[in-house]
Amino acid sequence: MNQRRLYRTIESFASDHFKTEKELLKHVLNEIVKDENIDIKGGRIWQYDPQSQSYLLGHQIGVIDRLDRGYRIPVTTYPVFLRVGDQRSLIANETDAYLRKKGIVKYAVTGVGERIAFGDGFLYQYLLAFNSDNLDQSLVPTLNIISVAVSSALSRKKIEQKARMLARDIDKAREIQQSILPPSALRFHQYDIFGISVPDRIVGGDFFDYLFADKEKDRLSLILGDCASKGLRAASQALYVVGGLRMAVSYNSKITTMMSRLNQLLSRTFSEEQFVSMVYAEFFDDRRGLLLYSNAGHNSPILYRPRQQTFEMLEPTGQILGPFPDETYGVENTVLDPGDVLVFYTDGLSEARNGRGGEYGEKRIQQKIVEYSNRSAEEISRALLEDVQKYSRGSEFTDDKTLVVVKRLQGQEHNSRSDL
Repeated sequence: MNQRRLYRTIESFASDHFKTEKELLKHVLNEIVKDENIDIKGGRIWQYDPQSQSYLLGHQIGVIDRLDRGYRIPVTTYPVFLRVGDQRSLIANETDAYLRKKGIVKYAVTGVGERIAFGDGFLYQYLLAFNSDNLDQSLVPTLNIISVAVSSALSRKKIEQKARMLARDIDKAREIQQSILPPSALRFHQYDIFGISVPDRIVGGDFFDYLFADKEKDRLSLILGDCASKGLRAASQALYVVGGLRMAVSYNSKITTMMSRLNQLLSRTFSEEQFVSMVYAEFFDDRRGLLLYSNAGHNSPILYRPRQQTFEMLEPTGQILGPFPDETYGVENTVLDPGDVLVFYTDGLSEARNGRGGEYGEKRIQQKIVEYSNRSAEEISRALLEDVQKYSRGSEFTDDKTLVVVKRLQGQEHNSRSDL
């Protein structure tokens, strides 16, 4: 399960209204354990008690040995608590004698909620500990996404009342969001490009842009992304991200360096639930059709090759931007042959739902790309967006919808139009 889908899944567990944080956490933990797509068999909730400076067992579920209700572990006797405060998620061997007696030899744990100062370190307000058949480091990215999603849900609960005050900011947010979008159509040498962004009734943080280094016209940087927050915060964050990238591109920064620095800036500037997923791609005026890209936890752009009738997915090369300041971002490459079609999109398309709750999905996007692959980038974009909007008409679930279509022109098409 990709990172954004996993985040959405856990976010949906917390979508109902709960009177208390504990009720919300219990429900989310229960749903995580029950979900067949998440490799977790059982779990426990621990809550930090400042008075006793210890963690108290609050809830347990799944295929686990039952612990005594109200069991507590002092922070000073259990160094792992501070390690979680520093690392967020980890896999550890159990050292507590009582827990080992109960059969817990190894466990996975992630921190959620607020981070509380403790001595020279930090503690999380809550800990979620898990059992799994595959307790190794490959589980840590899943734990990180669980942490971010659940912490976000707890944060939202605390600001529900303030959310009503954001209504008056929506119009301003729309203005900001639209101000950072470039003209839809662009012709870059042998590439026909067209982008569309349709904001939801509640403004989100979708964005795209076409960027050139100063006085350089043989390299195009294309970015498309999605800020996880809503309203004015999302629009402002999108403006911040695009502004930073415009500056980085003007200085001809290396892709890996640029992505890492942007990630660190977002981590220092915004709260972790305001993460960003984004794809950065560079096109060149060359015969090979070379494409370089870096994907920070975003939906994989879809590359369709009509001659071979095959698809290639530009998979993530790093985690989402913001919550993980030490993350590094790889750069991959591919080529676009004449006639190839590349579609960048946000999850407002792939996760659009119909009235029965069915998801539009990547397969249907691929079908539309095939159906219109011999058309222009603009025609492909508008046909795909129109099909998504028809599919989701009447659905209560809505989101921003943004896509950019890049088509490498055939020789005849290329020669019949003027270059950039």
